[in-house]
Amino acid sequence: MEESKKSQTTKWEVSIIELMEGKNLCFKVTKIIPGLKVAETRVFGTKGEALRQFNEWLE
Repeated sequence: MEESKKSQTTKWEVSIIELMEGKNLCFKVTKIIPGLKVAETRVFGTKGEALRQFNEWLE
């Protein structure tokens, strides 16, 4: 699963990626300003937590 959207109010791009670390499934949520090389990434153990962060960063 990989999803990416642009925020309506800022120039942030937000993405969510499903990762497999050994036997564990993790979700990585990243927000980035492409032209400035500024990014913040967080890793979550559940899809619900990752989606909540994804939606929060889009607001």
